[in-house]
Amino acid sequence: MTDFYDRAQALEQRQREEAIARQFDRLSAGISLSHCEDCAEPIPEARQRIVAGCTRCVQCQEDFERDQAR
Repeated sequence: MTDFYDRAQALEQRQREEAIARQFDRLSAGISLSHCEDCAEPIPEARQRIVAGCTRCVQCQEDFERDQAR
């Protein structure tokens, strides 16, 4: 059972580190964290509060998820 939890914890840590790296890359490139990474439109403040760390507006996120499902 320990192996399962160790793998889950390692995956969570890796995902956290990747998210931090993506945000750092955006900041380094001069891209605002309050704007969509795909269309560059401002992400509504309510969405930013509800979905912490979001990088896409609702429409672009839906498009992204639809593409990932294919």
